Amino acid sequence: MQAAGPHWKLQLIELEELRRDAYDSVCLYKDWTKAFHDKHILPKTFLLDQKVWLFNSKLQLFPGKLRSRWDGPFIVTSVSPHGAAELRDPMDGTLFKVNGQRLKPCI
Repeated sequence: MQAAGPHWKLQLIELEELRRDAYDSVCLYKDWTKAFHDKHILPKTFLLDQKVWLFNSKLQLFPGKLRSRWDGPFIVTSVSPHGAAELRDPMDGTLFKVNGQRLKPCI
C-alpha cells in the first residue's frame, strides 16, 4: 500500500491533465466553428413598412414541383437591434416575431 500510493496519485494527476487538455481542445474547436458560422451570416437590414418574404421551413420533403418555400408578402412593423423582426400579415392583421435571417426583401 505504501508503494502504490504515490503511483496512484500520479495516475490521477495525469488523468486530470488529459481531461483539461481535452476540454481546451473542445473549446478551441467550438470557437473555430462559431467563427466559421458567423462569417457566413450576412447582415440584413429592414425598414419599417417594408414588404418581405418569410422562409417556410416546414416544406422539407417533396414541397411540390411549383410550390414556393417563401410565404408572404408580410409588412415589417418593428426591427430589434439583435436581428428579430416583427411582421404583420396584411390579410388578417396578425402580428408575430421571426428571426431576420428567415426574411428577404420583396421586390
